[in-house]
Amino acid sequence: MSRPALHVAAIESAPAPGLPPIDAASVTARLARLPPSWPVWKLVLLLSLGGWFEIYDMFFTAYVGPGMVKSGIFSNTTESFFGFTGLGGFVAATFAGLFLGTFFLASLSDRFGRRFVFTAALLWYTIAAVIMAFQHTAMAVNIWRLIAGIGVGAELVTIDSYIAEFVPARMRGRAFAFQQTIQYTSIPVVALLAWLLSDQAPLGLEGWRWIMLSSAVGAAVIWVIRRGLPESPRWLIGQGRLIEADAIVSALETKVTASTGRPLPEPVLEAPTIVKARKAGYMDLWRSGKYRNRTIMMMVFNFFQSIGYYGFASWVPTLLVAKGVTVTHSLFYSFLIAAANPMGPLLSLPFVEKVERKWMISVSAALIAVFGVIFSQQEDIVAVVVLGLLMTLISNCMTLSYRTYQAELFPTRVRARAVGLVYSLSRISAMLSGFMIAFCLRNFGIDGVFALIAGSMAIVVAVIAIFGPRTKGLQLEAVSE
Repeated sequence: MSRPALHVAAIESAPAPGLPPIDAASVTARLARLPPSWPVWKLVLLLSLGGWFEIYDMFFTAYVGPGMVKSGIFSNTTESFFGFTGLGGFVAATFAGLFLGTFFLASLSDRFGRRFVFTAALLWYTIAAVIMAFQHTAMAVNIWRLIAGIGVGAELVTIDSYIAEFVPARMRGRAFAFQQTIQYTSIPVVALLAWLLSDQAPLGLEGWRWIMLSSAVGAAVIWVIRRGLPESPRWLIGQGRLIEADAIVSALETKVTASTGRPLPEPVLEAPTIVKARKAGYMDLWRSGKYRNRTIMMMVFNFFQSIGYYGFASWVPTLLVAKGVTVTHSLFYSFLIAAANPMGPLLSLPFVEKVERKWMISVSAALIAVFGVIFSQQEDIVAVVVLGLLMTLISNCMTLSYRTYQAELFPTRVRARAVGLVYSLSRISAMLSGFMIAFCLRNFGIDGVFALIAGSMAIVVAVIAIFGPRTKGLQLEAVSE
């Protein structure tokens, strides 16, 4: 039986008279028994909408690139490997910011809570993106690109931790697929804007500047979104704030019961829930052999997966131009490819809970390598677009799988730190990939670019298939504690 809802403000008071003491394991078990219902999906939807602007930001890198080159701010390539006046420098600034956000600021979510960092990071990004839109030199654009990326990096890690902790195990994969479906609708939006505005300058501002400014809409919805989001009960338990965690779960139980019209099943204690007894930190990831092995595995995975993923996604328009397609047509074809981004996670919804996460990641990475090599050999534009669509669909299946996976592998007390640490390696390699892709494109052409992508994905397959543990259908505590 669920408890009566308690007001969140009464966070450290004793339980109501006549009720048994609040137990951390029972609160977690009550959260785990919640059926798929509108109140649970609404939480996922609100978090996904918050992340929409971050995905928009990450992917407009590819679509504003040709416009900035055309306006003379950047060049396609540079003479030196680390040339910051080239488009590779802009890509590098993006991922340098993402690295700083994921590595240094993600831990704030473990300290101050998921809700606070979710709100602050979105506001940070929005302000920086608006300022960036009015810069006129490569250096200034890169600096504000880096600052905006810091907010994005902290935000995405926080959202993944938030969703993993709120959603019951039996629907966790679907929740991440739903989240990514919503978030990735931003990619065709930015691609469409880039295509429509490529030769336009409304009110005297170049089209690519309007693409950046459009993200300022995030400031208008940020407070609306945050009002509907409670704090993560698992995070509160980790802080010893059991009364507040109980109040949030009780309120959610009441909403679910009203939505479904059925009583909730009895909670089942499947795994112990640990209330934080000491300050958690990065050393927790290295003291235990289990966590240490998982950390190293996911660091290697993230370093190489982003070379394959962003090596294609962030360079689609430029790679098409290299095949002889005009800038305008390149952006149109890129829009067609980008339109497939939300379709990948959407199509995976029926089977994502039926396939073990590690195998979904491994098979997807292998297919990216195969289709990438075939893509590099095509000259017919129809074949190029079709293969681009296939690579996009498969890439997003891999992405939703590993974002779910790495959030499952670590305990709540250090989840955001751990995800931020391992995710930060993908930011480093993505930052380097801007220079690597530009180098390969200049010296080895399209074939060299996709040889790099295929090799990176081969390493991804080996690491996850050999060393990855199983997580499907298990409560977070059973996986990580």
